[in-house]
Amino acid sequence: MVLDIAFVILGLVILLVAGDMLVRGAVILARLLNVPALLIGLTIVAFGTSAPELAVTVKAVLSGDNGIAIGNIVGSNIANILLVLGLPALIAPLCLKTPGLGLHGITMMGATVLFAYVVYGKGVLDTQWGLIFLLFIFAYIAFVGVSAMRKGKDEAGFVEEVEELTAHPPKLPKTIFLVVGGLIGLPLGGALLVQHGADLARSLSIREDIIGLTIVAFGTSLPELATVWAAALKKQADVAVGNIIGSNIFNILFVGGAAGLFGTTIFTEELARYDLPVMIFVTLILLIMVLMKSRITRGVGVVFMVIYIAYILFISVNAA
Repeated sequence: MVLDIAFVILGLVILLVAGDMLVRGAVILARLLNVPALLIGLTIVAFGTSAPELAVTVKAVLSGDNGIAIGNIVGSNIANILLVLGLPALIAPLCLKTPGLGLHGITMMGATVLFAYVVYGKGVLDTQWGLIFLLFIFAYIAFVGVSAMRKGKDEAGFVEEVEELTAHPPKLPKTIFLVVGGLIGLPLGGALLVQHGADLARSLSIREDIIGLTIVAFGTSLPELATVWAAALKKQADVAVGNIIGSNIFNILFVGGAAGLFGTTIFTEELARYDLPVMIFVTLILLIMVLMKSRITRGVGVVFMVIYIAYILFISVNAA
């Protein structure tokens, strides 16, 4: 069991490093090819930030460890709202008045409702629904891109992020090394995490989705947490909220779509009864706050953290 825990941690580390390498390398390579910054942000950066979740989910589905795959999606979305937004709010309040944020919040809620329909109405995520999810995410990206170009501005903060990643472009050999390293590291880290996560679940006699909802979800949410935390320290976390909402949309539609495309997942009764309602609830709370153009104050941050800790304790106690 100790060895499994060590390999799970190693898999997480490899995933995070490889994901960062792939995003940086691909962004720089695209800039060297004179691809517009907004287009890079809407494609490479947007997809790349979901690369760890994607690698874990695809590997889990192919290995038959579907509990880890779906637990990762649901757990990551819960962690992104309660942990990733709640913890930095303890440093500085997060403003929810970023232009266009309401529309993205509604899209996030729509994706959540669609996912809930598949869980409760169909009970299975298969190829058909995987393709539908992917169709929606591509339509969303196209809409955001067209809207941004028409308005002549980048509401999602993608251009700024791309400019930061390409401030000092390395030479082509190093760029290729980053891309290749990321492409090799992601499946390797995903394989370690899924295989030993499943072994760990069996050793502890708990459901696989518990590993996905806790360890895997927390680990794959670390990049988002680091981004928002750093922004909060600079009192510039407003735009980062939009990135979290975007991440949740991608987790459901892009990662969930890939899960359906690569295999068939039957949802567990426990996920439908406990975990999905929590995801729907916290998503709805965030949407209401966004539409009201409210703020995630320190008090709200404390409440978010308390709810997250209580949720983790609850599923841990009921893990068997």
